[in-house]
Amino acid sequence: MTYRVCFVCTGNICRSPMAEIVFRARVAEAGLAGLVEVDSAGTGGWHEGEGADPRTETVLRENGYEAGHTARQFDPSWFARLDLVVALDSGHLRALRRMAPTEQDADKVRLLRSYDPAAGDDLDVPDPYYGGADGFDECLEMVEAASTGLLAAVREQVEGQAA
Repeated sequence: MTYRVCFVCTGNICRSPMAEIVFRARVAEAGLAGLVEVDSAGTGGWHEGEGADPRTETVLRENGYEAGHTARQFDPSWFARLDLVVALDSGHLRALRRMAPTEQDADKVRLLRSYDPAAGDDLDVPDPYYGGADGFDECLEMVEAASTGLLAAVREQVEGQAA
């Protein structure tokens, strides 16, 4: 059975595609590519059909990740097929929980940085869109740091499904 994870930010051109690409690489490195499906979306549809922000693409390539993405808007009907919806900041968390058709669906929504024990109380990944390249570097660092804990949590779920 496939475990499905969707990362969600505002427009699906900066943070969530970065998280999707990084986490997909972690899943592949862990040998779970056939068991875990990873994608991303935005709470809004402003950039639907566009590629990722060029600065996102640059920081990913500079750090050895495959780039390539097409933005899309999150649809509440997706909750039915998703196992985990990962919000990039607390605003996305609230918006996604409001969209959730059921309480069970709302319980599927988690903040990405909640998987990083070093994050402390600040669980938001700041939006780098209006800043410079350093914001995209910082975003990648946060995504990578949280991906380790997220992978452990997903591995536990996948192994639980297989048992």
